[in-house]
Amino acid sequence: MTIPKSDAASLAADVQDARDLRSKFRTDKDAGIKAAAQEFEALFLQMMLKSMRATTDQDSFMDNEASRFFTGMLDEQIAKDLSRTGSIGLAQILEGQLHRRIDGPEATASATPETLAREAQNLFRSTAMLAAAQDKNLPFAALGNPNLQAALERSSLQGAAPAAPQEMSAAATPREFVRQIWPHAVEASRSTGIPPQFLIAHAALESGWGQRDIRNADGTPTYNLFGIKAGESWPGKSAEITTTEYEDGQPVTQKARFRAYRSYVEAFADYARLLSQNPRYSGVIGSQSGTEFARRLQQAGYASDPSYAEKLSGIIHGPTLRQALIG
Repeated sequence: MTIPKSDAASLAADVQDARDLRSKFRTDKDAGIKAAAQEFEALFLQMMLKSMRATTDQDSFMDNEASRFFTGMLDEQIAKDLSRTGSIGLAQILEGQLHRRIDGPEATASATPETLAREAQNLFRSTAMLAAAQDKNLPFAALGNPNLQAALERSSLQGAAPAAPQEMSAAATPREFVRQIWPHAVEASRSTGIPPQFLIAHAALESGWGQRDIRNADGTPTYNLFGIKAGESWPGKSAEITTTEYEDGQPVTQKARFRAYRSYVEAFADYARLLSQNPRYSGVIGSQSGTEFARRLQQAGYASDPSYAEKLSGIIHGPTLRQALIG
C-alpha cells in the first residue's frame, strides 16, 4: 500500500486539500475553480509519473527504500509545479468546463455559494477516485467501480460526517496500521504542527502497532492509541486495565483507568488537544525533529519509562515505519 501521494512529506497535492478547497470556492469562486482544477491535474500527473517509473528497471544497486521514498516526493513536487505552470493544459480544460457549468446558459443567475460548491463537487469526487486508485494501485478502469464511488460519496469529501473507523484487527501489519490511521494523523498534525509520521510512531509505540489495543470490560475497543489515562477531570467513559509504570527506574504493575473513545477520530482529536492545550507539552508543539519530539515528550512527563524517548525515536527513524509509509 502507498500512502496517498506520499503524504509523509506533504509537498504536493493532498486529497485532504480537496475538502479545504470548498471553503476557498465559497469565498472566491474563480480562485476556487482554478485551485480545484490544478489539484486534479497535479494528482493526474503524479499518477502518470508513477506509471512511467514502473516501466523502468528497479533492480540497480542505487534502488532501495530510501531512494524510492525520495523519488516519490520528487514526483509529487514535479506534478505540482507542472500544474501551476499551466504547460500541460488539463487544468485549463477542467477550469473551463466548471465555468461553463456555473456561468453558462444552464446556470441560474442567483447561484448561492452552497450551490456553486456542489457544482465543483464532481471534480472533487474525481480527484478522490484518482487518489483511491493510486493508493490501491488500481487500474484506471477501477474508477468506474460503483462500490468505490459509493464509498467515496459517503466520505468526508462529500461534506458528510466520516464513518466510524473499523476496529483494528489484532493481526494488523504496520502497513495496515498506518493506512487506517493516516488521515487522522494528518488532521492532528494540522493543529499541533507535528509531522503526521511522528504521531503515527507515537501511536505505534503505545499500542504495539495496533496489536495491544486497550479494551473495555465487555471486550469492545477504546480506540485509545496513545495510552492517555482518565484523570478525575475526564468527563467521558474509561476502561480499567493492568499496566506497567516505572518507579525509580523499576517496572511496577498496577491498575489504571484509561480514556475510552468511540472512534480513532475522537482519539486523535483528544490527543491533539492534550498536546496543544496542556502547558506541560508546550515544548512538544511544532517539533520537526523526530529525536526532539521524543525527547520533549519524555521531558514533559508523558510516560514514566526512562527509555521512552529512545524507544519512540527508534520507531520514528526505524525501517518498519519507513516501509509502512512507502510500501
